[in-house]
Amino acid sequence: MEPFKVHILGCGSALPTLQHSASAQIIEMRGKCFMMDCGEGAQMQFRRTHVHFAKINAIFISHLHGDHCFGLLGLLSTLGMLGRTAKLKVYAPESYGDLFKRQIDFFMQGMEYEIEFVPVDTEKSQVVYEDHSVTVETVPLQHRVPCCGYIFREKPTLPHIRRDMIDYYEIPVSQINNIKNGADWTTKEGDVIPNARLVMPAATPRSYAYCSDTRFVPGLAEKVKGVTVLYHESTYTSENEDRAKLYYHSTARQAATIARNAGVGKLLLGHYSARYNNEEVLLNEAKEVFTESYLTQEGKVFSIE
Repeated sequence: MEPFKVHILGCGSALPTLQHSASAQIIEMRGKCFMMDCGEGAQMQFRRTHVHFAKINAIFISHLHGDHCFGLLGLLSTLGMLGRTAKLKVYAPESYGDLFKRQIDFFMQGMEYEIEFVPVDTEKSQVVYEDHSVTVETVPLQHRVPCCGYIFREKPTLPHIRRDMIDYYEIPVSQINNIKNGADWTTKEGDVIPNARLVMPAATPRSYAYCSDTRFVPGLAEKVKGVTVLYHESTYTSENEDRAKLYYHSTARQAATIARNAGVGKLLLGHYSARYNNEEVLLNEAKEVFTESYLTQEGKVFSIE
């Protein structure tokens, strides 16, 4: 099974602290690396976590608050200085399009790689990226500005060949793809060997949902139903639920409620308020509702299994 990992570059909220960096993650899957949000200081987190700049295939921005996008222009500039030549697509709320173009024209003159802005409608669930092995779809969220989450999904793979059966029936290599695609095999004696005896089921496709800043939306559970791992912001504890509602954020308990109702495999907490010197209070609150809850932390890597 190919690696599917989430590298945490930053898990703090808007107010800078010495404890946490602003929101940024790298999703590594099927030989590709996607960046999710790019808060201020993301470049330094690349250095600290030893994730190489050149690995980025595309960048996704959830919304246009500074702690999620102020690091973007600096990162794009650094990629140019490092000699990037491959085209890079930046997916972000469509309202950023005109300003983004002006910033690129002003700051990125002479760069030798192409940057394409892809406008995202944050009010729709839709696939915005697709290749032969991966899809990325949007999930509308409710924040003070247009905002969406993203679900990264593996596409189903073909079943695995049973080498022992291939050898036993002396099936030529030229027929393996046909068998993977469901064909039976007929022996020289005319016996039909059903496909089910020649293959083993493919691994279940894995998925990762990134739900950025949002107030508690009960219906969100249906949108992320059954994902392998869910990241959901958990800015506050329930003691500050009124504050969370006022600023369109969520508590750890609310994040855990979404995870439980969606039947996900694991919940990752993040976007911690600067008021907490120890996020264990957030973790403990979440675990009361959903046992498989975990704290994100800069430099930590989570495998999607």
